[in-house]
Amino acid sequence: MSDWPQPILFGAAYYYEYQPDVLGGFETESAKQRLEEDLDLMAEAGFSVIRVGESVWSTWEPENGRFDLDWLQPVLDGALEHGIGVVLGTPTYAVPPWLARQYPEIAGDRRTGERIPWGGRQEVDYTHPGFRFHAERVIRKILARYADHPAVIGFQVDNEPGLHLFSNEGVFQRFTDYLRHQYGDVETLNREWGLVYWSHKLSTWADLWRPDGNAQPQYEQAWRRFQAELTTEFIGWQADITREYAHEDQFVTTCISYGRPGIDERAVAERMSVTAGNPYYRMQDSLALPQAPADDRHWSQEGVWALYRSADAMYGARQEPFLVTETNAQAIGESFHNMPAYDGQWRQAAWALVSRGARMIEYWHWHTLHFGTETYWGGILPHSQRPGRTYRELARLGAELRKAGADLDGLVPDVDVAVLHSKESEWALAAQPALAKPGGGADRDSFHTIAGAFYKGAFDAGLQTRVVHTEQLGEPGEAVAQFPVLVAAGIYAADDGLLDWLDRYAAAGGHLVLGPRTGYADEEARARLEVKPARLHEAAGVWYDEFANLPAPVPVRAADGSPLRFDAAAGVQWADGLILEGAEALAEYEHPHYGRFPAVTTKAHGQGRVTCVGTVPDAALGAALFAWLAPASAWRPEHASVTATSGVTAAGETIRFVHNWSWDETEVALPAAAVDLLGEVEYAAGASLPLGPWDVKVLRETR
Repeated sequence: MSDWPQPILFGAAYYYEYQPDVLGGFETESAKQRLEEDLDLMAEAGFSVIRVGESVWSTWEPENGRFDLDWLQPVLDGALEHGIGVVLGTPTYAVPPWLARQYPEIAGDRRTGERIPWGGRQEVDYTHPGFRFHAERVIRKILARYADHPAVIGFQVDNEPGLHLFSNEGVFQRFTDYLRHQYGDVETLNREWGLVYWSHKLSTWADLWRPDGNAQPQYEQAWRRFQAELTTEFIGWQADITREYAHEDQFVTTCISYGRPGIDERAVAERMSVTAGNPYYRMQDSLALPQAPADDRHWSQEGVWALYRSADAMYGARQEPFLVTETNAQAIGESFHNMPAYDGQWRQAAWALVSRGARMIEYWHWHTLHFGTETYWGGILPHSQRPGRTYRELARLGAELRKAGADLDGLVPDVDVAVLHSKESEWALAAQPALAKPGGGADRDSFHTIAGAFYKGAFDAGLQTRVVHTEQLGEPGEAVAQFPVLVAAGIYAADDGLLDWLDRYAAAGGHLVLGPRTGYADEEARARLEVKPARLHEAAGVWYDEFANLPAPVPVRAADGSPLRFDAAAGVQWADGLILEGAEALAEYEHPHYGRFPAVTTKAHGQGRVTCVGTVPDAALGAALFAWLAPASAWRPEHASVTATSGVTAAGETIRFVHNWSWDETEVALPAAAVDLLGEVEYAAGASLPLGPWDVKVLRETR
């Protein structure tokens, strides 16, 4: 990637085979004309990359063993002529109908004996040897044909893996063997899972029940872990095949849709050359600051803070820069969800992703489809195929990336706060959710609800956050130097080693922030015997043995002498009954019952400090908490609609990204001299930086 002309790649997924002009054949004059017109428009918009080929196995292999590989040649040749690199995909996530028809046994089972009907995508059990045979054959055919093409800069294997959990017979038998190798014998499994409960003790491995009716959380924890490992193995298997054909300067990745049930994003990313992900977000007023009330009726991300969190999650997968393989071009979603961006919002979102480590911005997709499920997932070109507002806005962005990209080479995002991520806790809190949804019912995304509230608090306080996985923690002293504040909220399933590491982190000088459910269960998701937070209550100077769900927000006030500053704030959804034992209260509930418990406490520990938050903080409490946790920065904007993020380049230069997420023009006083990399305007320290509606400035400090 570093040898490609542009440090930040820019482009879109390009499905030439989907173009109406091509349906009559790839060799027709209209098809050739369409290709040339598309590539000319891409070059004019500053494209440096397109992604091709990952969705059309039935085009690559129309019938079993009959391959048609030549159709992509004009696309790659044309891309090369226009100076556009190509990411070549393997089509294994969308099996052709002939394969489903001839080998029905490869269908995935969502429950035992209940096949996922063919007709969408990702319906196949990717552990089945019959599927693997055909998948490997088509992968090798495509790569042997095109891996050496000079336009190909990288490969994407599969697409958004982990959509389903599979209950096929072969999968279940593998699961049984997986448990047998892990636990050794049924007596050990009985003890570790507590299977004396409800008469579930096994006498032989043949007694292991199917997952369909399972109600035991320890079984569920192992099942989710196993399913994620299947996905990691499958994607890694494809990557290993691809590396047999790839050159040293070609990367291998897969595009990750974060939050899918069958994937451990960190583990999959570790098998790749680089992390790649697909952040989709709601546009228009959903990108306004201050943020309007969230609308949870749509699957895409809501709010500016969530856009940044998606970027930090991608960076956190490998703790290094990442690629955006798909993101919003026009409205993204169903035919009844059409909210294309306001002018300027494409630039804002793209530069926000770049500020947090994106080294490619690739849109889904080039032209809006005229047929199929995603007819209204808008592309850069509308249904008319005539360049319109989206094209013009993105062409402007392409020019900016060409202009400023070299100045951002090697950019590493700054970090004020690290938020710990635990896949084991995510699974455990899905099996036994801590929180309820606002309308009632279990919140099976409880881990992200809890951790997200802390991330949002840091964002609202103007801080920059790094997502760190529990597997990525090094020596505590080194972590303190990297992350002076570390949030461990929702870390429900944790072994002794992790909890002891958190203790040592604080003792070494870090500020450890504990949130609800952290230190409650062990690695098997069994409730611990110690008072909570287990193994950390002495360091925190607080403990509890009761907790409650809050059906309505409970107001909190700052305790006497507290450094927290807020006018009105509340704890929501959860309350731990904290008992002070050496800590001091920072915030207290205003409630006839909960008033006996502090909501937030703090205590010095070794060279550092442990702050315990016994509730899910609302926006006001979260912002106040993090405003106290991190020292004030001159770059922290006071205007409610303005954000400022930063990073340091390989050359040691500080780059600032200043956004105005509103319709209102505003100005920001610059704490340091800087040059605008997009407008080539120089500003002295103290000068006012003008920001138009939905505007973003990219600055290089010059002091």
